[in-house]
Amino acid sequence: MTLLSILATLVVGLPLLLAAISWLAARLIEHRYPPNGVFASVDGIDLHYVFWPGEGEGAEQQPVLFIHGASGNLRDQMGAMEPFRGRMPMIFVDRPGHGYSGRTRNHQRPNGQARAIAALIAKIAPGGVVLVGHSFGGAVALNLAMNHPECVTGLVLLSPASHPWPGAQTSWYYRLAARPLLGRLFVWTLAVPGGFARLRGGIECVFAPNAVADVYASRAAIALAFRPCHFRANAIDVEGLYEHVTDTCGRYPSIRCPTVIITGDSDTVVYEHVHSLGCARDLPNTELFVIDNCGHKTDYVAPRVTLAAIAQVAGTALPGVEAIADEAESVETAIASDRFGEQCRLEKPEDAGDILSAAAAAKHYPVRDAALPEPSWPNRSD
Repeated sequence: MTLLSILATLVVGLPLLLAAISWLAARLIEHRYPPNGVFASVDGIDLHYVFWPGEGEGAEQQPVLFIHGASGNLRDQMGAMEPFRGRMPMIFVDRPGHGYSGRTRNHQRPNGQARAIAALIAKIAPGGVVLVGHSFGGAVALNLAMNHPECVTGLVLLSPASHPWPGAQTSWYYRLAARPLLGRLFVWTLAVPGGFARLRGGIECVFAPNAVADVYASRAAIALAFRPCHFRANAIDVEGLYEHVTDTCGRYPSIRCPTVIITGDSDTVVYEHVHSLGCARDLPNTELFVIDNCGHKTDYVAPRVTLAAIAQVAGTALPGVEAIADEAESVETAIASDRFGEQCRLEKPEDAGDILSAAAAAKHYPVRDAALPEPSWPNRSD
């Protein structure tokens, strides 16, 4: 066999071998984390969701629907809310293209995903829901509240991704995986091994500066996002987000339902002074709460704050749950010394500290009375 033929064999054979390994890995991942809910046929797809009924007095509470962020699935929020199961009816949904939900080209943007979830709400909770969206799920939740207000009685945004950010950049693997041809080659050859290689470090940076529970990766079934088709769907979501929020954020003032925004001041994933403070500025019926020394995973680090926010926008009381400000203060005390993931950084423009200081000073009050400064930044390409 000549050197040329050996090289030709490698060029053709290695991608095929990696694709076969990726296919097998995807089947093994699905065997370990099978569907744990039911499917509803809505908007031309099968949407996978889990319903936890309220128990006792909780059965009378307003249903709450949770929307997960990028690289996630419904098990993510289920893990955060498990200790509070039964306190109210809870619905957890796989966004289209994630977990076990289907997807078409019409669901590649938050507005399309919101349309599918709105159809689900009309089927199983026709009286509407309190909507909780984390990170990318915040963009979907905002579109639900704008485009389908009859479905949403209250809105809780946890570290949302909602506004154009400086530089418009995303991670290189998202840009590559979203490309038409190279993207498919990438996700079928390198996404699975690459995903597992950076799993621990990636999770640490999402939680930083807070600690990660040892069982988080398995409880949240993060590996489901490494399956080739779902890795690509996630990349297309993330790559399209900047254009989408640029087109839609001007309509946020049309959202009239009561809204609470919970954010950390040490987020290493999104610019909280752009997104959370942007929502606080643009939504007319909103309160913002900034948690000191809290990172991106406000859903896990501050779940009782989430419960308090749900109770406030629903206009109800939950036994044993204090006001948002009191619950936030308890969390701040518990995490004050957290210094995990010090290798994780998200460089922020110089004015971010001033803006966050203004937000922190007003964090227990309606933001419309706080006169937050407008964010500004130099042109960035990094």
